[in-house]
Amino acid sequence: MKHRKLIATAFATAALIMVGGCAQQFKADVARFQQLPAPQGQSFTIVADDPRLAGGLEFSQYASLAAHKLGGVGYVPADDPAKADLIVRMRYSVDNGREKVRTSSFGYDPFYRGYYGYGYWRNPYRWGYYDPFLFGPGYQDVESYTVYTGTLDLRIDRASDGQRLFEGKAESQSLSNKLTYLVPNLIDAMFVNFPGQSGETVKITLAPEKKK
Repeated sequence: MKHRKLIATAFATAALIMVGGCAQQFKADVARFQQLPAPQGQSFTIVADDPRLAGGLEFSQYASLAAHKLGGVGYVPADDPAKADLIVRMRYSVDNGREKVRTSSFGYDPFYRGYYGYGYWRNPYRWGYYDPFLFGPGYQDVESYTVYTGTLDLRIDRASDGQRLFEGKAESQSLSNKLTYLVPNLIDAMFVNFPGQSGETVKITLAPEKKK
């Protein structure tokens, strides 16, 4: 009985390692429509496109990240927001999530006899052995988990006449619903090859952050 518990624990640990490794990358779908003029030092200000976000410290932090990205492509934060050339409207959200179910099947080869007369596992690692009294003729591991969709919307209008110059949406599915994780990554994804080709949806993969 003791060795059966050890096998079950080993499988659980291996599953966590595989899931953790995949979770290090951030993937997003980014759609952009734009007719922005070439950046020539135009000034901008960033405002909340959702009244519920306006004035908050959290929004201010994310706006600062977006401002840094805009500065990197040639735009300049306005000293006086009322005199900015461009109005950048930003909003972000995460949904309530939806449940998914994943099934992992483990079989054995009855024609391959290993230690104690049991067949070895059929898997890329070829470790352990099959115990018919523990898992039965075919073991299935059923796991349920919740996937959340995070969204970032960015719009840029010309201040002088209100003409829309840019519309962008970055969307990502994640096991995390924390805005502190989702929004900075969505901003990074939005500004990959900014402003992008108008009408094109691209898949962006961000490299894992280096461990400090």
